[in-house]
Amino acid sequence: MMTEISPLDLEQWCNDYLKVSEFKDYCPNGLQVDADTPIKKIVTGVTATQNLIEAAIKHKADAILVHHGYFWKGEPEPLTGMKGKRIRSLFQNNISLLAYHLPLDAHPVIGNNTALANLLDLKITGALYPNEKNPVGNIAQCEPIAIEAFIEKVSQRLQRVPTHISGNQSIISKVGICTGGAQDMIEQAANMGCQLYISG
Repeated sequence: MMTEISPLDLEQWCNDYLKVSEFKDYCPNGLQVDADTPIKKIVTGVTATQNLIEAAIKHKADAILVHHGYFWKGEPEPLTGMKGKRIRSLFQNNISLLAYHLPLDAHPVIGNNTALANLLDLKITGALYPNEKNPVGNIAQCEPIAIEAFIEKVSQRLQRVPTHISGNQSIISKVGICTGGAQDMIEQAANMGCQLYISG
């Protein structure tokens, strides 16, 4: 028998699991569009694009859960243009939208940093900023590996060629990770003894 959950109850469960209240973020985390329809099927994706919404409609989903939603700080507030079209599509098809940004990057079990580390055979051992309660940047260890071999592993596992800026390390075993756009953590990664830094 198929079970269902209300948008608000799903939001509460996700908020508790991801510890949303412990983060200061650039966008609202949680339920961003409430279609007020019981949820039986969820479509997930990275960004709440029109293509993802169309996929949710095609699969008769009641909700979409993403990493990049809407209503970012500094973003124009009017619901016009592309954003207006997306919001209309959600309401017209009774689809709720939930989005989790930094809480999903940082979660130690299902977070993006953890998922990337596991995919690349890395073991997270700490935070780039040791005093950070919920680190969005991590330090990971691996067996010593030639940088060229590691780049090849990234290419194979992620199915894309990474942009690589060479340093003076030919063998690496300590890696800094932040799956978001975190160029500002490069210096901290170096200060913590990382031989490679991976960012989105």
